[in-house]
Amino acid sequence: MVRIAIDCMGGDHGLPVTIPACLRFLNSFEDAHLVLVGRQAEIEAALAKKKALEHPRITIHNATEVVEMDEPPAQALRNKKDSSIRVCSNLVKEGVASAFVSAGNTGALMAISRFVLKTLDSIDRPAIASALPNQKGSGTLMLDLGANVDCGPEHLFQFAVMGSAFVKATDGIEKPTVGLLNIGEEVIKGNEMVKKTAELLRASDLNFYGNVEGNDIFKGTTDVVVCDGFVGNVALKASEGLAKMLGDTIKTEFKRGIWPKIAAIVAAPVLLRFKKRLDHRRYNGAALLGLKGIVIKSHGSADAYAFFFAIKRAYDAANANLIESIRLTMSHYVAIPAEVSEAHSGSAPAEAQQN
Repeated sequence: MVRIAIDCMGGDHGLPVTIPACLRFLNSFEDAHLVLVGRQAEIEAALAKKKALEHPRITIHNATEVVEMDEPPAQALRNKKDSSIRVCSNLVKEGVASAFVSAGNTGALMAISRFVLKTLDSIDRPAIASALPNQKGSGTLMLDLGANVDCGPEHLFQFAVMGSAFVKATDGIEKPTVGLLNIGEEVIKGNEMVKKTAELLRASDLNFYGNVEGNDIFKGTTDVVVCDGFVGNVALKASEGLAKMLGDTIKTEFKRGIWPKIAAIVAAPVLLRFKKRLDHRRYNGAALLGLKGIVIKSHGSADAYAFFFAIKRAYDAANANLIESIRLTMSHYVAIPAEVSEAHSGSAPAEAQQN
């Protein structure tokens, strides 16, 4: 039985999203048990409305505090020791749950999870990793997406190892291809950090494809794309903005008069398939890789359909024993060239960025 803790109070919507998603997930996976964390009375009332208060695979764990979406991470870490995020982290640390899922404040989630769970040996910094839809109909795992603004080559190398281990564990790909995000495919392109990272990757036995550009993310050129958190977050938000603009534009154009509306009816099957194929909700759930526990961050504005996929991502990671997979894979790459480590020993510390 896979036990997953759910931060029921986090995100823009809270219980109206998390409870329906949890019930749908339990209907789909009979070997899962969910620990619902949050204000117990409110959770019980939400379950009662769905006639699921006595569900045999649900446990309620009370947490009296909630981290607000705009709350400073340091304040949440210091002052809210009984928040739903903190309680979920403790449940994973204590082994009560194999993973936890939250749609709450990203910065607070990273700070609290890192404080409670700590990082794995040989991992300097946790990274945020998420799959983006590609032309192949699968997903391209991209990391880091905002946890680390300033990185050295050794950090990007660790991201590549963790990303490769994650794809291998959750997607069953034995030797995932790894691409290094750059401004060109040529070896001579990029800044010194990217060039030195490429050297480390070429010297390893990771399945390193080489440099990739932004469009390769959506082509599905590689299974994993590695970059620093600044570049990754900009790329992620730009792609989300473009997707929304395209969707809104298509809707607007089909509403311009009677003939476009008729054309919309004729094209409806194609449009529905297009929407389903590129539906970002199916890829919801970013993993905080590098911690001694599985933590999945759902988008704050996720609906119940999207939150379901975030829970499923936690379930897949726990089932595949992700932490042990990363630990074993990373132990193979502990030795980092001394000259690279020394040259970048003054790198700035990680910074948790709020979405």
